[in-house]
Amino acid sequence: MFSPSQPRGKGAPRRIPRSTDSESFLVIGLGNPGPQYVGTRHNIGQMALDELASRALPVPVTLSRHKKTNTDSAQMSLSSPTDSPVSIILGRPRSYMNLSGGPTFALARFFHIPPRNIIVLHDDLDLGFGAVRLKRGGGEGGHNGLRDITKALGTKDYLRVRLGIGRPPGSMSPADFVLKKFSTRESTDVALMCSTAADAVELLATQGLAYAQNTIHGR
Repeated sequence: MFSPSQPRGKGAPRRIPRSTDSESFLVIGLGNPGPQYVGTRHNIGQMALDELASRALPVPVTLSRHKKTNTDSAQMSLSSPTDSPVSIILGRPRSYMNLSGGPTFALARFFHIPPRNIIVLHDDLDLGFGAVRLKRGGGEGGHNGLRDITKALGTKDYLRVRLGIGRPPGSMSPADFVLKKFSTRESTDVALMCSTAADAVELLATQGLAYAQNTIHGR
C-alpha cells in the first residue's frame, strides 16, 4: 500500500526485553501525520484507535506525546473474564506510514511488550469497504506500514485488525485512493467499522484470537 515517503535512518535493534506481565498489549493505529491526512482512508487505523481511547473508564484517555518513541500514546485497562485487568498501551506513530516500524518497536521496547502482544489497526485494500477481519502473521499485502513494522520487529508474528476500504474505482491508482478522504455518505459505515475494530481489540486482549475471530467475522 502506498503512502508519502520520508528518508529512513539507521535500523532499530531487534531485541525487545521480555515482559513480566503477560496481560499487557500494545495497540498501534496506523496513518499519516498532519491535518491534510485526517479522515483519509489510509488513516482509518488511527480513527479506530481514537474510538478505543474514547471507551476508557472512568473517563476517555487522551493520547499525548511520548518523546522517547516518537509516538502519541496513552495507557488504559480492560477487564477480563477472570476479573484480572488487562493493561493496554495505545500508540499512534508520529512518523509517515512507511516509517511506522521504528516508533512501534521503540514503544514495544519501552513497555516490554513482545511482538505476539502487539495489535496493529490498519487499512486494507483487499477487503470490501466496511469489513473487519483479524489475523496473526501472514503477508503485508503491499502495505508499507506493515512492511516496515515487520522489518523493525524482525517477525510477522503480531496481530492485525484489518479495516476494509475496498479497491479504487475505475482507473484511480491505489496511491491516490488511500489518500482520499471518506465521503459524508460513507461516514456512518466508517463509524461502525471503527466501533467494530475497537470491539475486536477488546476481544483479542481479553478472550484471544480464536474467540475474537469467531465473534467479529460472524457479524
